Amino acid sequence: MIRTDDRPWWQYPMVWMVLGGPAVVVVASFVTLYLAVTRPDPVVDVQYYQHGLDINQTLPGKKSMLPAMRGRDVANLPAEDVPESK
Repeated sequence: MIRTDDRPWWQYPMVWMVLGGPAVVVVASFVTLYLAVTRPDPVVDVQYYQHGLDINQTLPGKKSMLPAMRGRDVANLPAEDVPESK
Protein backbone atom coordinates (compact mmCIF):
# COMPACT_ATOMS: atom_id res chain seq x y z
CA MET A 1 0.00 0.00 0.00
CA ILE A 2 1.37 3.39 -1.01
CA ARG A 3 0.98 6.13 1.51
CA THR A 4 0.51 9.65 0.17
CA ASP A 5 0.98 12.69 2.33
CA ASP A 6 -0.63 15.95 1.34
CA ARG A 7 1.52 18.21 3.55
CA PRO A 8 3.76 20.82 1.88
CA TRP A 9 7.53 20.43 2.20
CA TRP A 10 8.00 23.13 4.84
CA GLN A 11 5.87 21.26 7.34
CA TYR A 12 8.35 18.43 7.69
CA PRO A 13 10.76 18.91 10.65
CA MET A 14 13.58 17.03 8.92
CA VAL A 15 13.66 19.62 6.14
CA TRP A 16 14.31 22.40 8.68
CA MET A 17 17.06 20.37 10.31
CA VAL A 18 18.78 19.86 6.95
CA LEU A 19 18.40 23.47 5.79
CA GLY A 20 19.02 25.05 9.21
CA GLY A 21 22.73 24.22 9.49
CA PRO A 22 23.82 25.78 6.20
CA ALA A 23 21.53 28.76 6.82
CA VAL A 24 23.25 29.46 10.16
CA VAL A 25 26.66 29.20 8.48
CA VAL A 26 25.66 31.70 5.79
CA VAL A 27 24.41 34.20 8.39
CA ALA A 28 27.59 33.77 10.46
CA SER A 29 29.75 34.36 7.36
CA PHE A 30 27.97 37.65 6.68
CA VAL A 31 28.50 38.71 10.30
CA THR A 32 32.19 37.84 9.96
CA LEU A 33 32.42 39.79 6.70
CA TYR A 34 30.80 42.82 8.36
CA LEU A 35 33.24 42.68 11.26
CA ALA A 36 36.22 42.34 8.92
CA VAL A 37 35.18 45.30 6.79
CA THR A 38 34.23 47.68 9.61
CA ARG A 39 37.17 46.97 11.94
CA PRO A 40 40.45 47.06 9.98
CA ASP A 41 43.64 45.70 11.49
CA PRO A 42 46.15 48.22 12.80
CA VAL A 43 49.10 48.81 10.52
CA VAL A 44 52.44 47.54 11.79
CA ASP A 45 55.19 50.12 11.63
CA VAL A 46 57.71 49.39 8.88
CA GLN A 47 60.59 50.11 11.26
CA TYR A 48 59.33 47.78 14.02
CA TYR A 49 62.66 45.95 14.26
CA GLN A 50 64.64 49.16 14.61
CA HIS A 51 62.22 50.40 17.29
CA GLY A 52 62.80 47.17 19.21
CA LEU A 53 66.54 47.64 19.01
CA ASP A 54 66.17 51.23 20.24
CA ILE A 55 64.12 50.03 23.21
CA ASN A 56 66.79 47.47 24.04
CA GLN A 57 69.42 50.25 24.06
CA THR A 58 67.45 52.15 26.71
CA LEU A 59 67.21 49.17 29.06
CA PRO A 60 69.69 49.04 31.94
CA GLY A 61 72.88 47.24 30.98
CA LYS A 62 73.08 45.02 34.05
CA LYS A 63 74.55 41.58 33.52
CA SER A 64 71.66 40.03 35.43
CA MET A 65 69.28 41.18 32.67
CA LEU A 66 71.04 39.17 29.95
CA PRO A 67 69.37 36.05 28.55
CA ALA A 68 70.49 32.74 30.00
CA MET A 69 72.47 31.67 26.94
CA ARG A 70 74.43 34.95 26.82
CA GLY A 71 75.98 35.05 30.25
CA ARG A 72 73.38 34.82 32.96
CA ASP A 73 75.28 32.31 35.00
CA VAL A 74 74.13 33.07 38.54
CA ALA A 75 77.02 31.15 40.09
CA ASN A 76 79.56 33.53 38.54
CA LEU A 77 77.69 36.81 39.04
CA PRO A 78 78.87 39.41 41.54
CA ALA A 79 76.73 39.54 44.68
CA GLU A 80 75.03 42.84 43.71
CA ASP A 81 73.83 41.40 40.40
CA VAL A 82 72.31 38.16 41.73
CA PRO A 83 68.52 38.18 41.19
CA GLU A 84 66.37 38.10 44.28
CA SER A 85 64.52 34.87 44.99
CA LYS A 86 60.75 35.12 45.23
